[in-house]
Amino acid sequence: MRCKHIIFDFDGTLGDTRHTIVEMFQATMREMNLEVRSEAECVATIGLTLEQGFMTMYPTMSREQAQQCVLRYRDILYRDIDKNIPRCFEGVVTTLAELHRRGVTMSIASSRSSPSLLLFMRSMGIADYFCYVLGSDNVTSHKPNPEPVNNILAKLNLSPSDAIMVGDMPVDILMGRNASVRSVGVTYGNSSREELSAAGADHVIDSIAELTNIVDLQ
Repeated sequence: MRCKHIIFDFDGTLGDTRHTIVEMFQATMREMNLEVRSEAECVATIGLTLEQGFMTMYPTMSREQAQQCVLRYRDILYRDIDKNIPRCFEGVVTTLAELHRRGVTMSIASSRSSPSLLLFMRSMGIADYFCYVLGSDNVTSHKPNPEPVNNILAKLNLSPSDAIMVGDMPVDILMGRNASVRSVGVTYGNSSREELSAAGADHVIDSIAELTNIVDLQ
């Protein structure tokens, strides 16, 4: 059956946000007088919500403390938001345009909150390709829980066999699997081919342009 719909992750899949995320995390740590974690430790939390990210890096941190860190992180992000707009990864715009031309509908399921997600998408010139955008503030349970994918399928009246999930982190792949949706891992983001395969990705690609071939295979 041909793929009708693609659900994309955003950070590390469409937008090259790694540098900004690490910079915002470390700036928050300094302002909150926390021991600054390494780039690798920060990157390992991409795909989680900010609250989950802080609590992962600081296991003894309370939820209240994590929420304060999230508020500070967002304050830092918006202080100079124009400089923090990410660029699209190579091939993203042309691939989205081609998929749209073929009649494939597209949505986003992100652990980023919807205000910055929508702002980034509009600034990057890709917002019009997506029929539905779901941020971390639009769900109760987050990746790898299937709720985001299930909500999108229900909203668009799709079955799991109609869609594929595309992401750069194991939590993206696991979310798709938990919703019985086929998944594609991308290696140009923040995870290796081995990590994505171990999470159970049906396909692993090195360029988003390869998606057009995968859609034809479905």
